[in-house]
Amino acid sequence: MTVADLSAQLTAYEGRPAVLGGRGRDPVDAAMIRHWCEAMGVQEPGAGPGAESGAEPQRQDVAPPAMLQVWIMGGLSGTVGRATAYEELVALLDRAGCTAVVATDCEQEYLRPLRTGDEITFDAVIESVSPRKTTALGTGHFITTRTEIRANGELVGIHRFRVLRYAPARAGAAAAPAPALSPAERPRPVINRDNAGFWEGVAGHRLLIQRCTACGRQRFPWLPGCGECGSPLWEAVEAAGEGVVFSYVVMHHPPVPGFGAPFAVGLIELVEGVRMISNVVGVEPGRIRIGMPVTLEFVRYGGRSGGPSRGPSGGPSGGQELPVFRAYEEGL
Repeated sequence: MTVADLSAQLTAYEGRPAVLGGRGRDPVDAAMIRHWCEAMGVQEPGAGPGAESGAEPQRQDVAPPAMLQVWIMGGLSGTVGRATAYEELVALLDRAGCTAVVATDCEQEYLRPLRTGDEITFDAVIESVSPRKTTALGTGHFITTRTEIRANGELVGIHRFRVLRYAPARAGAAAAPAPALSPAERPRPVINRDNAGFWEGVAGHRLLIQRCTACGRQRFPWLPGCGECGSPLWEAVEAAGEGVVFSYVVMHHPPVPGFGAPFAVGLIELVEGVRMISNVVGVEPGRIRIGMPVTLEFVRYGGRSGGPSRGPSGGPSGGQELPVFRAYEEGL
């Protein structure tokens, strides 16, 4: 089959159903909202200061908008109502050698909040199938599905989900990878007007977080406005540099330039109540555990020792100072 023939067959699936008559396995409920908020590290609806501050009280029966997809997920048993057109499309790509799949992105549109007790139904169509694309993973096609989500029959949200189905690149077929970088040549972070103050603090061995001067909420990473009250007014506050491992992942593969695998990336909960992502050092990656205490250290990668120097453009010229967290095992 030629590339043109395959592309024509794939395009013919656009507009055909991917799911028909889908139904949420459970109504929107407060328990799932609570679990999701705990897992994501956000406040439950109604837990904020809205009523106390004189603002309109926050409703406690409303699900966060970002939970839109939660109510339509099929779980381990799969999605009920999967249309044969989608299965045919996947089978066609499998026969063409595109047997691997990776999710790439999603878009959501919110039309009205979901409330506890709402019964969820949904339908999905194959919105588009891209022409053949060559990526670092291999050559294949992007499939976008568009799902309309209804609560008690009323359209409440639209969810677009995109995956790449591809034929994995053969060893030696892809372009030669860039030479591996040593830790001293680790890529430098992007510094812009929104986070420049944070990196100036790092250069002086100070870990700075933001505090809203309107409502007092502390936040990290640095943002131009407060996510709690919307105020653009804030001040920088130096964090104590103490915390615990809230979550973590140990990277083994793929190789990352400038990092020697395996290495640990931790989500650190500081005593100030904010969380930040950084490397966890001092303990073998396989021995890191959630709840392990950590303390802040500053490590210089590349260039000469001492405080970081800066070039004419304001970027680091002799290396980069980075905050990391040293973990401690109990009893050591």
